[in-house]
Amino acid sequence: MLAVVVSRADSASVHVGERLRDVADWTEHTDGSRSDADGGGTVYRADSVELREFDDLHLRLENAGDAFGRVDDEDAFREPDLLVFASRHAGETDELLTAHPTGNFGPAEYGGETGHFARACPNAHSRVVEALEAHAPPGYEVGVECTHHGPTAVGVPSMFVEVGSDEPQWEDPDAAEAVARAILELRTVLPDAPRENGGRRHLVGFGGGHYAPRFERIVRETDWSVGHVAADWCLDAMGDPDANRDVIERAFEASAADYGVVEGDRPDLKRVVADLGYRVVSETWVRETAGVPLALVEAVEDRLGPVGEGARFGDRATETERDSLLSDDSADPDRERSVIDLPEEVVAAAEGVDPEATRAAVEAATVAYETTEGGTRLGGRAVVDADHDAAALVDELVAVLEERYDAVEREGETVVARETAFDPDRARTLGIPDGPKFGKLAEGEAVTVEGDRIDPSVVHVDREHRFSLGDLATE
Repeated sequence: MLAVVVSRADSASVHVGERLRDVADWTEHTDGSRSDADGGGTVYRADSVELREFDDLHLRLENAGDAFGRVDDEDAFREPDLLVFASRHAGETDELLTAHPTGNFGPAEYGGETGHFARACPNAHSRVVEALEAHAPPGYEVGVECTHHGPTAVGVPSMFVEVGSDEPQWEDPDAAEAVARAILELRTVLPDAPRENGGRRHLVGFGGGHYAPRFERIVRETDWSVGHVAADWCLDAMGDPDANRDVIERAFEASAADYGVVEGDRPDLKRVVADLGYRVVSETWVRETAGVPLALVEAVEDRLGPVGEGARFGDRATETERDSLLSDDSADPDRERSVIDLPEEVVAAAEGVDPEATRAAVEAATVAYETTEGGTRLGGRAVVDADHDAAALVDELVAVLEERYDAVEREGETVVARETAFDPDRARTLGIPDGPKFGKLAEGEAVTVEGDRIDPSVVHVDREHRFSLGDLATE
């Protein structure tokens, strides 16, 4: 069940509550066990959603989840799986719709407890950002904020979903409706991503600005979700990472996360995160592992080395494969796979012709592959499935070489490329000066020098290039 908290002390919250009641079919119930000010009295229910109103501001509402689930006219509706505080956002950010979990990395200046966190809902947070983008009125931006206020005790995974950033927006019915519709889209959304390889696709974010553009990119552009985020100012408020190991660990636990992304050069923080048993990864790692089973990521990094050192995933590490792995806890992500040596000479020659097409050919044929030079060049090894078709990969690389050479063919363990090429030394022996005439001859045009016509065939030679297939030739 989705629980929705509306605060009568927050005009934007009241307007969102009104729009929620307008855009869904609700039934009214009575909860006489609590005061009207504390979420009792009239309770609104729709399909898998319960809405309650409170007198106090959201950030002071500790244990709000306890209010939901029971009314006088029936025994139970169901305990909530997810709770959303419909709220305003205040700041100098003009028209903005935003969402974030709650807690305090440093002193609790605005509700909650110092160094504690409410249980985040990373998967639902990702979905609501997507829904806000779909429903946002013209002129409104959608953003992700860091963790920066209470409550810290909610009793159920939760987040704030907000209209910002001043009175005109808090009174805007279109903005209120956008937030209302985005909230209602969460009624069937689980707070957490599915479990994979003993963990989830959840991250804790460290560093950056209050509005967390790096972590917003991750939420929008990958299948990873973000729980609690400590902006630079939050980390400053927290203080020395070694002295606040318990705070950092609580942030991971409240995010159900095993991975952290640290923005900037913070070696002490990275060391503490690793000491606590969590893995520090980069945004590149997050992007490269999107859509790849985490068990397969682990297996590939064991065999090719970390993503940070150049391992990348091919098309065979697909979403379809991920689904099959998730449906079978005993699935071995390294089953019937082997590490092969790519034909380095052929690959290098093809990269010299068309790097993008060469990479696409290797990606299509492999589960994973090595890269060098910061991921920009193909490396020497790859992980392939048992049904790997080496001949098909060679054919694709030959097709790339054919863009440049006149003829390309495979001869046993070698790819042979032939071309008729301009020979500048031969042109010079004929008295042709460097300059435009060189260029014309190179392009196959005849030129005239001191009254003599020079045909391009005179200054072109046949060349043959041989590229070894290495071990791939025996497959």
